[in-house]
Amino acid sequence: MNIPTREEINQIIDIRFSSEIHTKLKNAKVGIAGLGGLGSNIAAMLARSGIGNLHIVDFDKVDLSNLNRQNYYISDLGRYKTEATAKILKNINPYLNITYETIKINENNAADVFKDVDIVCEAFDKAENKAMLINTILGTCKDKKIISGSGMAGYGSSNSIKTIKRMKNLYVCGDEKSDINRGIGLMSPRVIICAGHQANMVIRLILGNDEV
Repeated sequence: MNIPTREEINQIIDIRFSSEIHTKLKNAKVGIAGLGGLGSNIAAMLARSGIGNLHIVDFDKVDLSNLNRQNYYISDLGRYKTEATAKILKNINPYLNITYETIKINENNAADVFKDVDIVCEAFDKAENKAMLINTILGTCKDKKIISGSGMAGYGSSNSIKTIKRMKNLYVCGDEKSDINRGIGLMSPRVIICAGHQANMVIRLILGNDEV
């Protein structure tokens, strides 16, 4: 297999976007906290969109239950999600600058983990972990923006998933109410729609559009 050169990939991106947009996307630094249904799909979308620098973080391994909604394959089973995602992203763009940490994020390390990025995508499963990351980032990193996912379970209307600007540096994507505890589970379409909202908001912020 012939791998395209960096120049060939950049030329294709330049055809899709203006050189100004390409430069902003290429220079952007984005962090993703959690590589499950939201995070693994956000990472792939951003890599395909020309984002140049991604820092991805998760502590878990890929298992069979993940394959119904997460951006993994049978061949990834048993691998750390960070390593599997990095491999997938390099197959999308071999010149992407991707760094990863296979650790559990908490209030003591979150600020340091994401100190070098401009935007953080929160992609955790549990509400308490979501709140911890949001409070830590907004409390210690005054200029950093965070985009959170909340409410994408089940098979309800796609149109109920939206992006809301909660405060100056906080954006929330989802329907803000659907929960797996109601017995409706998680299904790929709504999870990926929510991930798309988060990825699109990342791009909007990079390009200077801070309204939803």
